[in-house]
Amino acid sequence: MRNILAAKPSITQLEIDYVTDAVTNGWGTCCYDYLKKLKETLQNYYDVKYACPTSSCHGALHIVLKALGIGCEDEVIVPDITWVGSVFPITWLGAKPVFVDVLPDSWCIDPERVVAAITPKTKAIIVVHLYGNLVEMDEIIKIAEDFNIPVIEDFAEAVGSEYKKRRAGGIADIGVFSMHGTKTLTAGEGGAIITSREDLAKKISIIENLGRYPDKHIMYWVDEVGLKYKMSNLQAALATAQFERVDILVERKRCIFSRYKELFSNVPDITMNIEQDYCKNSYWMPTVVFGKSWNFNRDALVRQMCSDGIAIRPFFYPVSMLPMYENASENLVAYRLYDRGINLPSYYDMSEDDLEHVVENMLLNLGRCC
Repeated sequence: MRNILAAKPSITQLEIDYVTDAVTNGWGTCCYDYLKKLKETLQNYYDVKYACPTSSCHGALHIVLKALGIGCEDEVIVPDITWVGSVFPITWLGAKPVFVDVLPDSWCIDPERVVAAITPKTKAIIVVHLYGNLVEMDEIIKIAEDFNIPVIEDFAEAVGSEYKKRRAGGIADIGVFSMHGTKTLTAGEGGAIITSREDLAKKISIIENLGRYPDKHIMYWVDEVGLKYKMSNLQAALATAQFERVDILVERKRCIFSRYKELFSNVPDITMNIEQDYCKNSYWMPTVVFGKSWNFNRDALVRQMCSDGIAIRPFFYPVSMLPMYENASENLVAYRLYDRGINLPSYYDMSEDDLEHVVENMLLNLGRCC
């Protein structure tokens, strides 16, 4: 039986050479060589002054929220449709995530709902560029300026996406992203923080270094409580090689989505990832949302497809639907989207036959899962 994964990285001899070099020579005085290279690569690619590789996007966001002074009784606005990694760090710091609805076309946070959710306790806004789609950043930045609230871009799923010719992640006060093995570019596991705000960069540099001040060189002396979410030099070697191929990897994602769109072109009452005229979507996860005329069981469809060797994924649940949070069913778009959305397999070496096989089986199994 053919086995089509949901996602997997593209690994070439370049990645193998860099990681081999890091394993062989990246010790002692050379133990940070690839971390330094990765920092420079990120600064140049995103046109920012500061970059901090981390062990995960979750860790990156935890550091950022702590640097912003987020704590008990504070509120942080987040979209209701996202992965929990965008939310849990808020909870760990004792703050309250305030879930707002998303737009029906981009599935990203609704700026009007953001305004309505702001209170005197609001200390940050987290926006998520979902599945490669772009948040309406001009509107979000204007809101942030009007209310003097910092904005964090979670672009874990949008490396290579662009909003008005600016790369996602480098638009707001600060950006965090993921280099998990399922992402367009990978370090195996990993993430990073990027920003051009010197005040935040200074705080981040202390927190992520276990609370040690960078200008002090007293062995084992710690000045404040910090965190440790460091990326290893080995991971940085892999990530550096991946970023040297970033344009190729993103373009392949775009080609895969384009072919899926062609294959679904005659299927009625569906929508797929949006690309506004002023945006470039990197299409990390090609997604199809079935309209009301389709009567099917999403979970049954996922199980059937996976049993057939095709690893599709369901759309994210609204985070407020999960048991640890208060239900926010007033977020009507989010609560209507989740059980009608399917993520399609997408990785570099998928063939034309693979793509056709996915769509043919999807349409066949939809009838079985009513």
